Amino acid sequence: MPDFWPSCGYRLLARGGDGRLTVTDAFLRSFLGRPELAPIAESCAAELALHDALLATPRKPVRDDELAAIADADAADNYRVFLRFRDRLTAAASLESAYVGLFRGEGVDVPPLFVHQLTQVLLRNVLGDAADPLEARAAEMLFRPQKVAVLEDGAVMAADDATVELHASTGGFGNLGELLKRQHVPTRSIDLDVLSRGNADEYWDRDERFDMSVMLNRGQQPLDALCRVLERWIAHLLGVRVRIAPERRIDDDHWVWHVGLDAEASAILNDLYNRVDVDDERKARLLCLFRLEFEDAADMRSAIAGRPVYLAMAMDAERRLRLKPQNLLLNLPLARTQ
Repeated sequence: MPDFWPSCGYRLLARGGDGRLTVTDAFLRSFLGRPELAPIAESCAAELALHDALLATPRKPVRDDELAAIADADAADNYRVFLRFRDRLTAAASLESAYVGLFRGEGVDVPPLFVHQLTQVLLRNVLGDAADPLEARAAEMLFRPQKVAVLEDGAVMAADDATVELHASTGGFGNLGELLKRQHVPTRSIDLDVLSRGNADEYWDRDERFDMSVMLNRGQQPLDALCRVLERWIAHLLGVRVRIAPERRIDDDHWVWHVGLDAEASAILNDLYNRVDVDDERKARLLCLFRLEFEDAADMRSAIAGRPVYLAMAMDAERRLRLKPQNLLLNLPLARTQ
């Protein structure tokens, strides 16, 4: 198996004996090459000096006057954002701790781009060097928005949103782009673009192209792969073991807890739980329901120990699926505070 997702920066980090990741100077330097921070022809002397200093010493304290000296106000703001992010990473005991800390307190104060990169890096660590290609593709859904198409035969297909938009904007429709643009292309015409167990090894040659779609119908292998990824995500970051399986409906007179895997699903589940009427159009946005059970009931809050937790994911009005894996880290009914 090749080293997948090489550009995410995973190999620049140190992995401890506990399996957690430690930030290195090399990882911090990698951000300085991003377009938001890399110097351009118009960069002033103060900006060039700061960039060179951070390349040499990525953890260097930066004074306010050094930032104020940068002529381009946008560039100075970009450095402020990066430095705040850098300080969060270096102050934490591990990258995992820094990630969870981003979502606590007064709210996320770094760009979504940084959050998505950390999510990808952590998933790369969770999947390990013997990853299953279906699980790797399912994991993409946790850090890259998906475009969803519901075909006439009932198949629910998800493809990378940015890839679909690229095909649409350039007019260079491949089978996948055409499917999601038109909504009426038969499934058999995109066999080469749909990831399945039969062609799973193709993923390793396309892991950073993000151009393979998956079927999200109940009973399909990609949905089961997503369940395994979510189980491992929770085990690694929270230290508790759970079992997750697709569920056809919530038919539970003692429904006590639920977690939406995205904002749309959270709102729908909240309304259903509170017996607020949910119209057919919103119900149709629900793509999947899941049942989560703790392997050890002692890991749950004692008042509801042994009860299932229901999960859901849903597309928005534009048929986009934007999963928030942090919801599982913050909203499960744990017996202890992480």
